[in-house]
Amino acid sequence: MFEKRTWIRLPRNVVVGHGVLGRTIEAVSELHLTGRPLVVSSPTPYDVAGKRVVEQFEDEGYDPSEIVIEEASFDAVQQVIDHASEIDAGFLLGVGGGKAIDITKMAADDLGLGFVSVPTAASHDGIVSGRGSVPEGDTRHSVAAEPPLAVIADTEVLAEAPWRLTTAGCADIISNYTAVRDWQLAHRLKNVHYSEYAGALSQMTAEMLVESADSIKQGLEESSWIVVKALVSSGVAMSIADSSRPASGAEHLFSHQLDRLVPDGALHGHQVGVGSIMTEYLHSGQKGKWKDARDALAAIGAPTTADELGIDDETVIEALTTAHQIRDRYTVLGDGMSEEAAIEAATVTGVI
Repeated sequence: MFEKRTWIRLPRNVVVGHGVLGRTIEAVSELHLTGRPLVVSSPTPYDVAGKRVVEQFEDEGYDPSEIVIEEASFDAVQQVIDHASEIDAGFLLGVGGGKAIDITKMAADDLGLGFVSVPTAASHDGIVSGRGSVPEGDTRHSVAAEPPLAVIADTEVLAEAPWRLTTAGCADIISNYTAVRDWQLAHRLKNVHYSEYAGALSQMTAEMLVESADSIKQGLEESSWIVVKALVSSGVAMSIADSSRPASGAEHLFSHQLDRLVPDGALHGHQVGVGSIMTEYLHSGQKGKWKDARDALAAIGAPTTADELGIDDETVIEALTTAHQIRDRYTVLGDGMSEEAAIEAATVTGVI
């Protein structure tokens, strides 16, 4: 008898478009959330959108509370938990980039409360996924958490975000190419469970973004529309898989190791984008799709080299040869690369 069960948690509402920040109350009311709302943000996103969200709740007769966090940390998560408990919050809204939204989802998960994601930058797929990423010391922890009940992505707001954040979101999606290939490899060699649906959705999302790369331009609101839809699709793929596998492979291990070696060296999306160029080469060699990934990244203005990341060649090689140690996740890196192999991969692809 077939007894396998999977609980797929997806957002109930995804509202994307021009000016939809003004429909926050409408989106929340459809979720039948009750109690006092707590708006969690960070300094700049609060000025850009958080204050407007608070004012909407005030105008509708709610008694909203707010907290502005300065950094992404487990201490910040605890601050939000403590504040939510003090005011007896009924639900949470994370307004901002990856930092505010990750902190909010982790706090909401601990409290057992629903939360709504209101991104102000399309910088990575954390705006809709069920995982939070928090740095601690010289490492970064990826923690399981509840995905948002709703996502309210105002393309007008997203289009005004620094362009480098948008290109980082694009690069994060393009890296799904190699994440899925690593997942398939782990399935064949280590019998890791593979979801055809999640894998196909993730791969299709990356392919569509690569095909649209030439039309993704700074200052063009349509670009924000394309990117945020791709980020939502990527997050949904992870929810279907109940794993980060559809969007996280060797290229993410490489990025996490860079975070250890050079804290705050470059944006996460940019690091995984460069990582995906090299790991795609490892998967398919000279005739593979690594040039497609590189060209798509270049077309949107994302880094394709160590120099453009602002990281020296030696650190890139060290990260590539030690990335397999980050976590127990089988990828094309296997049990590690030799320094010579890493130099060849990075040199052939033009990363160094």
